[in-house]
Amino acid sequence: MDHKKVAADILEALGQDNIIAAAHCATRLRLVLKDDTAINQGLLDDSADIKGTFKTNGQFQIIIGPGDVNYVYDELLKQANLKEASTEELKKVAAKGKKFNPIMAFIKLLSDIFVPIIPALVAGGLLMALNNVLSAQGLFGAKSVIQMYPQIKGLSEIINLMSGAPFTFMPILVGISASKRFGGNQYLGAAMGMIMCAPALVAAGDVQAFLAADKMPYWHILGLNVAQAGYQNSVIPTLAACYILANLEKFFHKKLPSALDFTFTPLLAIIITGLLTFIIVGPVMRNISDAITAGIVWLYSTGGFVGTGLFGLLYSPIVLTGLHQSFPAIETQLISNIDKTGGDFIFVIASMANVAQGAACLAVYLLSKNAKQRSLASSASASALLGITEPAMFGVNLKLKFPFFCAIIAAGIAAAFTGFFQVLARSLGSAGFIGFLSIDVKSIPLYFAGELLSFIIAFTLTLLYGRSHRHLIGLTPVVSASEEAKKEQQAEQVVKDELSLVDEIIYTPVVGQTQNLNEVNDKVFSAKMMGDGAAVIPTSGTVYAPVSGEITVAYATKHAYGIKSDKGAEVLIHIGIDTVELKGKYFESFVKQGQHITQGNPLGKFELEKIKEKGYDPTIIVVVTNTNAYENVTKITAEDISQNGKLIAVTARH
Repeated sequence: MDHKKVAADILEALGQDNIIAAAHCATRLRLVLKDDTAINQGLLDDSADIKGTFKTNGQFQIIIGPGDVNYVYDELLKQANLKEASTEELKKVAAKGKKFNPIMAFIKLLSDIFVPIIPALVAGGLLMALNNVLSAQGLFGAKSVIQMYPQIKGLSEIINLMSGAPFTFMPILVGISASKRFGGNQYLGAAMGMIMCAPALVAAGDVQAFLAADKMPYWHILGLNVAQAGYQNSVIPTLAACYILANLEKFFHKKLPSALDFTFTPLLAIIITGLLTFIIVGPVMRNISDAITAGIVWLYSTGGFVGTGLFGLLYSPIVLTGLHQSFPAIETQLISNIDKTGGDFIFVIASMANVAQGAACLAVYLLSKNAKQRSLASSASASALLGITEPAMFGVNLKLKFPFFCAIIAAGIAAAFTGFFQVLARSLGSAGFIGFLSIDVKSIPLYFAGELLSFIIAFTLTLLYGRSHRHLIGLTPVVSASEEAKKEQQAEQVVKDELSLVDEIIYTPVVGQTQNLNEVNDKVFSAKMMGDGAAVIPTSGTVYAPVSGEITVAYATKHAYGIKSDKGAEVLIHIGIDTVELKGKYFESFVKQGQHITQGNPLGKFELEKIKEKGYDPTIIVVVTNTNAYENVTKITAEDISQNGKLIAVTARH
C-alpha cells in the first residue's frame, strides 16, 4: 500500500480544511469533520485500499486495516497539518458538536437488546410456520397434511412444542440480553425471567379471564393482595424488571464490602426486584404493553391499505435513520398476542421494501459497466432479496440516488396491495422472498404476488430511468495503458499469492465462549469488512498466539496483535471493543513487531474484570484479514473453548 497516496486521496475526498480532529484504532481512521455533506464518497469508494466507511457517534470512520492504518494516519496528519489525538480526545470533540437525542438513544437501546435474541425468535417462528404448513387445511387439498398422513402427527406436535418455547419463555431471553445491556449480570437477568414465567403462576394469556371471573389466586403480603400473574410472552414488563435489577446490582456492588458482596448482592437484587415486579412494576407495565399493542392494531385496522402503502413508502427511509431497530420489540408484541392482533403486518411491509431495494440493485448490475460496482451490486442484490438490505441500500442504491427512490415507490405500491388483502405474518423470519415461511398459510399466494409486484416495479423503473440517464451510472473508469498493465501485474501477483496458500487451522487466542462474528457489537467486524473469522467472550485474561508466524502488528496500546502465519493466513486478534481508549491500561504485552511466535505461546495479558468495570465489552475478535485469498474461512466450534482449542478453519483455493 502506498500510504502517502492513500492519505492524499482521503484528504482530497474529505476536503483540505474539513477535518477538525483525527485519531485511529487498530483497523480504522476516526475523524471528526466540519461538514459531512462535503465528502466525495465516490473517491473513497473507488480506492482499492479503503475497505469501507461509515459514520457513528459524530465520527466519520475509514477502514484501512491493521498494519497500515497507523502509517496512513501519520501521513494524513502531515498533509492536513493536524495534531495527533487519542480516541478518547476525539470522542470529546465529537460530543461537543452532537446534541443528545433521547428518541435515538431509546431506539439504540431497544436494538442492542433485541438484535441478539432475534435468531432464537426466528428459529421459533420458522418452526411455527412449518407446523402451520403441516396442520393447515386447504393448502394442499381439502385436508391438512397431518390428516392425509396421520403417521406424522407426532412430528407435528413436537415441532409445535419447540416453536412455542422461545415466545412462552420470552422473559428469559429478554432478561439475558437486557441485563447485559443495562450493565448487570446476564444470569441474574435470566433468573428474573424464569421467575416471571414460572409454571406456578397463572399463564399470561389467562390473566384477564381469571381477573374477570374473580378466580385469580393472590399472595397476602403485609396487607397487600399480590396477584399470582405470570408474564409469559411479555417484553415491556421484563425490560422494566431487568432495568431495576441491573441498577440494584450495581448499587449493592458499590455499597457492600467484598466479603459480603458475592453472596448478598444477588440475593438482595433478586428479592427486591421480584417484589417490585409482582406488586407494582409488572401490573403497570402489562397495562402499558396491552395499550401499545391495541394502539398498533387500531392504526393498522383504521389505516387499511392506504396506511400500509404509506408505511411501505417510508420503510426504507426509516432504515436510513435506524428507527427500524425498534420494530422487533413491536413485532414481538404482535406475534405474542396473535389471537388479538391476527399477526404481524410490519414483517410483510419490510419484505416488500427489501425485495424492492434488491430489484433496483439488480437493475444497476445490468446497467453498470464498472467492474467494482457490478461485483458489489450482484452480491448486494442477492442479499437484499433474501432479507439483508443494508449492502444494497448503502453500497449501491443511495450512492446513485434514483434506484433508491424507484425502490421506495415500488415498496409503497406492494405494501398497499398486501394491506388491502390483509396479508399478515405469524412469526418472525427473513424478510425477503423466503419470508413466505412466516406468513399465514392462506395468504402465501398473495404474499408472493406482492413480492413479485414489488420486484417488477422496482426493477423496471430503475432499468428504464437508468437507460435514459446513463450519465448517472457513469462509473466506467478511464484507464491508461500503463495503469492497465500495472493492474494486470497486480492481479497476476494476487493469483500467485493465493496459490501459495494452504489449508490451516487457527486456534483460540483465549479461553471462553465462542461467538459468531456477525454477533459482535462492532459494525466493522460484524459486517466482516475486515474479513471473516470468529469471536470469543473471554473467561480468562491471557492471550495466546492462535498460529505460528511473524508478529506484524503490536500496538503500543497492547489491545491488538497481527500475525502472518507461516502458512500465509493474516490474522488479527483484537482484545475488546473500543479498548484502544484505555491507552494500554490493564494490558500487558510480551511480544514486539517482527518477532516470530509459536502457536500457543502467550502474546500478552489483560485484566478482564477491570476492563468490564470500566464499561468496555471484552469480546476477543479473531479475523483473517486476507479472507478473499481463501476459498472458505469457517468458524469451527459453537461452544465453550479451552486453551489450544480449534476456532477457525481456512481452506485455500486449489
